[in-house]
Formats: sequence, structure tokens, C-alpha cells
Amino acid sequence: MRVGVPKEIKNHEYRVGLTPGAVREYVAHGHEVLVETGAGAGIAADDAAYVAAGARIADTAAEVFATADMVVKVKEPQPGEWTQLRPDQILFTYLHLAPDPEQAKGLMASGVTAVAYETVVDSRGHLPLLAPMSEVAGRLSIEAAGAALKAYNGGRGVLLGGVPGVQPARIVVLGGGVVGTHAARMAVGLGAEVTIIDRSIPRLRELDELFHGRVRTRVSTLESIEQEIGEADAVIGAVLIPGASAPKLVTRPMLKLMKPRAVLVDVAIDQGGCFETSHATTHADPTYEVDGVIHYCVANMPGAVPLTSSHALNNATLPYGLALADRGVAAIDADPALKEGLNVQGGRIVNRVVAEALGFD
Repeated sequence: MRVGVPKEIKNHEYRVGLTPGAVREYVAHGHEVLVETGAGAGIAADDAAYVAAGARIADTAAEVFATADMVVKVKEPQPGEWTQLRPDQILFTYLHLAPDPEQAKGLMASGVTAVAYETVVDSRGHLPLLAPMSEVAGRLSIEAAGAALKAYNGGRGVLLGGVPGVQPARIVVLGGGVVGTHAARMAVGLGAEVTIIDRSIPRLRELDELFHGRVRTRVSTLESIEQEIGEADAVIGAVLIPGASAPKLVTRPMLKLMKPRAVLVDVAIDQGGCFETSHATTHADPTYEVDGVIHYCVANMPGAVPLTSSHALNNATLPYGLALADRGVAAIDADPALKEGLNVQGGRIVNRVVAEALGFD
């Protein structure tokens, strides 16, 4: 199979679908790999590194899309990309279709078979291809909160860890999954006061043991959310329903409960966001203000640290990508995990949760 790797074109997206090390594995399996020139620049991998790994370099993205049997990317295809896809291709990337009906329609019109990293589910019910980027995004969310809290960025002027004699920042994390856990790790490590809110009592017990009592835990209710965000300097939105739109846990009226110039960091923005007032932003213009509250809603947070992110992502995606390259669409029927990852095929949305989120039959 010919596997194509175009350069990412989303705003400040520096990750790459395949690292040179991953290319070597595909080549070792007997596949041809075509990489757009400059695709690896964000991870300090030049064209020579890809050639040494066995790839061929394409001058343009158009050549990659026109000739590849499978396209491996990081972020969802942009409008100029989905029009280049075709029925006999496999697309393997993050899609996040639930809040993006235009992309969904574009992929359906192309006829491509699209497998989404974020809905691949393993035998334990985990999301193995979403987890590494959730780890990165969770950790970055605290860095983002710390930056947004600085006065010159419009924030409250609070240092996350405080200093002796001065109270540290209060961080509220909505969701105790992978993102929330890693956000809490970073916040606790910096000395912030951290509360995690989750609807699962068993998960809260696990978190209490994991952090040895260094975080507060609360069951998610309207009351607990209102109480905690009212005391918070920063709130991290870390909720996820695989394939579906994120629930809106903080409504616009709730913003009036918050401290002036407090910060919301919406890590769930790829799935539509978990704050009612969220809309996607970019690394170039990451924040905006609503009712005196600073919102950080960058839709590709891990793209800011592409070297770490690309290698972490490739570590997770490589076995699944090789299966698709080795067996084509037959690999999807043979592997329940890839079957869950299948979002679009034959001009239809075939993942039930995604289809319901989009309102498609």
C-alpha cells in the first residue's frame, strides 16, 4: 500500500502524522511511504531524515492526496483537503466530527473511508489513540491557565503556586479522566489548590488514593459545580463522551458566579466544548473574554509541543496504522477497536454516537 503523509495546515499545527521512525516500520512491512516536503519540520525531521527512513518526498500535498491509498494525518482535514479525498482511500486521523457538520458532509461527499483516532476503543473500553494527546493537553491546560491568569493577559494576576504567606491559586478540574488527572498532576506539582469534580464516585475514590489526599474531590452536581467555580481562579474543562458533543457544564449565567478575570480552559473544545460560552480559538489568538471571564479554547493544544506530541501519538497509532496498511479495509472488520474508530464509509456516517451527535440518520 502507498501511505501518504501531508504537511499539517491547521493554524500553528506543527505535529506530523508519521515520524521517521514510524516510516521505517511501514517500509519494513513492505509499504511505500510518500511524505510531503517539509512535513516533519515541526519535529526537527527534515526531508533527508524521511528519505533515510525509506520514504519518498512529494513536492506538494496534492501529489500525496492524489496517489496515496491511505492518508495518515494528525488533525481533521481542512476544506481544501477533504475535497481531495476519494472513495478508494482510507483516512486515518483525528476527526472530531460531532461539532463539525461541514467536515462530516465533506467527508461523506468524498466517499473516503475515515477512521478517527478519538473513537478507537480497545478491549478494556479505553481510548488508546486519544489518551496520549489527552495527557499532553491536560498538562498544557495548567500552563495555559497560568499564562491567562497573568495580568498582562487580562487575568487576575494570581501565581498558581502562591508564595509563603499568600494563598495559591484555586484550580477546579471538571472531569477526572485522562485530561483531568494530568491537569491535576501539574497543578498539584506547582502548589495550587485543586478540586476535581466527576460524576463517578468510584473514579473519585481512585483519584483520592492516587493523589494521597492532596486534591479535593466532589461529585458532579449543579450545586457542586456552582460552588466550586465561584471560588476558582481557573476552571479546566476536561469532560469527554467518546464521539459525542461535550456536555455544557458551565452555562453563561454561571459566569456571574465567578471571580472577575478568572480563567476557563476548555480542553473539550474539539468536541464542541463544555462551557456554553466556548468557541474554538487558535494558538495565534488563544483567549477572549465573556462577562469578565477569560476563555482559553485552543482546539489543537498539543500542536504547541509537536516533538513530544508527535512521538507520543505515533507510539499509540503505529499498530493500528500498520494493520490498516497491511490489510486495507478488511482490518476494520477484523479488529473491534478499528470498527469503533470507523466514522465515515460509503458516503455515510457509520458510527452511531457520531451520527446522533450530528443529527444525521
